[in-house]
Amino acid sequence: MSEQRVASRYAKSLLDLAEEQGNLAAVKADMDLFSQTLDESRDLRLLLRNPIVNHDKKLAILKAVFGSKVSDLTMKFLSIITQKNRESALEYIGPEFIHQYNVLKSVQVAEVTTATPLTAELRTRMNTLVQQQTGSQEVQLTEKVDPALIGGFVLRVGDQLIDDSVRYRLQKLRTEFSKNPYQSQL
Repeated sequence: MSEQRVASRYAKSLLDLAEEQGNLAAVKADMDLFSQTLDESRDLRLLLRNPIVNHDKKLAILKAVFGSKVSDLTMKFLSIITQKNRESALEYIGPEFIHQYNVLKSVQVAEVTTATPLTAELRTRMNTLVQQQTGSQEVQLTEKVDPALIGGFVLRVGDQLIDDSVRYRLQKLRTEFSKNPYQSQL
């Protein structure tokens, strides 16, 4: 079974259990921390994937890193994962849990890239635009700055991309001008 599929099942189980016990917000914060830590630590990811390292050793390392920072439910979950020899799926479980949480709570994740940092007014307009496009009540907006855009914005919502940047418009103009002008007259 693929790691992504395993991760999806474990994430769903953790989500259901956390919701049932009323610890959903705490477990979400734990999984945010867990995902961020794995993203930033290549060594930890490699350790979890390594079949030579004993499961008890992996669990001891996870307890040392996350023991005092996460809830008991999350720590027990990590313990079960290591007992079941599924440590390699841990790097996928965090993001999958966050995705399933966002679906459950109707949170739409969007990423906006602009040439300069967003003002409060533009941030509100972007949130409104995403809400209108998706129909979701809550928007989690990630902001990036890329001076190469020159102006405008690039908005990514799921698999949709809205490119309203000056760079994109200039590329379109270059393409139009590079066409043979005599073709349109014939």
